[in-house]
Amino acid sequence: MTEGKIVSWVKSEGDVLSKGEAVVVVESDKADMDVETFYDGILAAIVVNEGESAPVGAPIGLLAETEDEIAEAKAKAAAQSSSAPATSAPKIEEAAPVAAKVEAPVPAVAAGPATPGKVVATPHAKKLAKQHKVDINKLAGTGPFGRITPEDVEKAAGIAPAPKANVAAPVAQAVAAPAASPPKAAASFPDIPGSHVVPFTTMQAAVSKNMLESLSVPTFRVGYPIATDALDALYEKVKPKGVTMTALLAKAAAMALVQHPVVNSTCKDGKSFTYNSSINIAVAVAINGGLITPVLQDADKLDLYLLSQKWKELVEKARAKQLQPQEYNSGTFTLSNLGMFGVDRFDAILPPGQGAIMAVGASKPTVIAGKDGFFSVKNKMLVWSCMDMCKTDASSAPIFSAYPDNRYLVNVTADHRIIYGADLAAFLQTFSKIIENPESLTM
Repeated sequence: MTEGKIVSWVKSEGDVLSKGEAVVVVESDKADMDVETFYDGILAAIVVNEGESAPVGAPIGLLAETEDEIAEAKAKAAAQSSSAPATSAPKIEEAAPVAAKVEAPVPAVAAGPATPGKVVATPHAKKLAKQHKVDINKLAGTGPFGRITPEDVEKAAGIAPAPKANVAAPVAQAVAAPAASPPKAAASFPDIPGSHVVPFTTMQAAVSKNMLESLSVPTFRVGYPIATDALDALYEKVKPKGVTMTALLAKAAAMALVQHPVVNSTCKDGKSFTYNSSINIAVAVAINGGLITPVLQDADKLDLYLLSQKWKELVEKARAKQLQPQEYNSGTFTLSNLGMFGVDRFDAILPPGQGAIMAVGASKPTVIAGKDGFFSVKNKMLVWSCMDMCKTDASSAPIFSAYPDNRYLVNVTADHRIIYGADLAAFLQTFSKIIENPESLTM
């Protein structure tokens, strides 16, 4: 997340605020989050209005400690607003954050002028002062509004700042290298009469960014048909108890991942495996204006009924845009199901930071020859089931009749740097056995 959009201000200018009180609702990449204030005071001025966006770390409002400081804070806000177009992004981010970050970095509410005698320091500066036994009350802050920064504490402790010269050369070389070739011109497309441009929402922009990141990962795909008669029968039994098909599939995938941890692993640096200790199944959900993947954490350890209950809660929060970051960004394996739309097969794009994603399709009748030489019509997903016996005539030529059977067709996309074909095939065999013999899902 590099910026946040102000959804609404919970408090108005002039309201008295208490530490920990929600002040504003900010839209992040995937959810709307309440932002709290770190300090008591008065909301003197709102810098960023509803519907506007601000970079992470930029002040979105000014907090005054007394009524006498409100006029000064309003003047600062007005000056900042008028100079904002000419201010570079790094300097905007130097503003002192005062609002609590809710699980993810969000724009902060900056403090107003500090009262003489009161120590105002960043949390990191306070931590450093405690570590190096520096009396923070004797320091003069060089940050905005006299705030004590980590650099002030390090200077008082006699710690030399980290040299930056060693970083400059590689950066210069990295920047200079592409300069040798002329930059590519942005692709231009002819305007279509009657068309109009609609900017991405914050969520759509995040999805676009993630999809571009996925292009840098070498992936491969494996498809596997799975009979589901037994799973259908189980689903009919547990459906009245609130169990969803999503929970059944997620539970089956989690149980298979326990036996094949490499499919649950991640390649973060291109040089090593990261084996995840938890099996967190992310499930793709389409919501108004975008796509999100709520995560069923520790899906292998939860029983089927608790997993279904948890899934319903996550979907409700997702549609209300109330998911917390750990509820949508902690997945280790993703499940995407388009079967309810009649899609019989599709390839899913691998999410950044994960090793594999499973795509589940709908049913499709197919004539299949069995090992005994008889034929049957197999449906790829949740269809009706019946059986008819096959016969042969005196000349031994096969005379067959169809007996429909339910089958899934699943495709898995995987990171080929850490997961190989044999790994994925073995995982799918295990997954198939669990689906075809699903008694273990309810244990």
